Amino acid sequence: MSSVESRGSRAAAPRRRSDKRQAILDAAFLVFARRGYAQACVQEVAEEAGVAKPTVYNHLDDKETLFRYAVEASADVLLAELLATIDDLRDRAAEQDPRAALTDLAVGLARICCGERAVALRRLTYAESPHFADLADAVQERTARRPLAALADRLARLALSGRLRPCDPEQAAGHFFALLTGPLELLSRLGARPVPAAELRSTAEGAVDVFLRAYGEVPGG
Repeated sequence: MSSVESRGSRAAAPRRRSDKRQAILDAAFLVFARRGYAQACVQEVAEEAGVAKPTVYNHLDDKETLFRYAVEASADVLLAELLATIDDLRDRAAEQDPRAALTDLAVGLARICCGERAVALRRLTYAESPHFADLADAVQERTARRPLAALADRLARLALSGRLRPCDPEQAAGHFFALLTGPLELLSRLGARPVPAAELRSTAEGAVDVFLRAYGEVPGG
C-alpha cells in the first residue's frame, strides 16, 4: 500500500466512525420520539441504526448520554436550518419594500417549525423536561434564543436602512416570532396533523402584515 493510500485509509476510519455515530444519534432520536425516554431501549436504537447493541455503547456510554446527545444533535440541525433561513434576509435588506423578503422568511420559518423534526423535538422536550430541565434549556437556546438574536440583527439592519421604523430590534424579533409561531401552534396542535402548505403561507402572510403595521416604514418618512 502506498503512503497516499495509507493516509487515505487512516482518514477514512474517523469518518466512518463519525458517520456511524451520527447514524446512531439519528436512530436514537427517532426511537425516543416514538417511545419516550422511559419506554425506549438501547436495543431498539441499535436495530434502527443497523448496528449491534455493543456498538451503541462504544459510541455513547449509557441510555441517558444517548438521549442527551440525540436531542442536542437534532436541535443543532434545526438551529442550522433556522439560521440559514434568517441569514437569507441579509441579502435582501436593500429591497425598497421588505414585505416580500419578510414573507419568504416567515414561510421558511413556518415550514421548519412545523416540520417532523421540530414537532418531535418539541413534544419530546416538553414530555421529558421534568427530568431533563437542563436539556430543555439547551434546546431552547438552539431553537429560540439564538435564532431570535440572529433575527434581531437582521431587523436592526432593516431599521438602519430605513426599511423599518426605528425600533428595539430584540423586541421586534420577539414580536415577529410570536405572531408567526402562536398561530402555528394552534394549527399543528403539536403534531396532531400536518399543516398544509397553503395554511403555512396564509399564516406567514398574516404575521408579516401585522408586523409591518407596527414596524413598517412610515409612508413619506
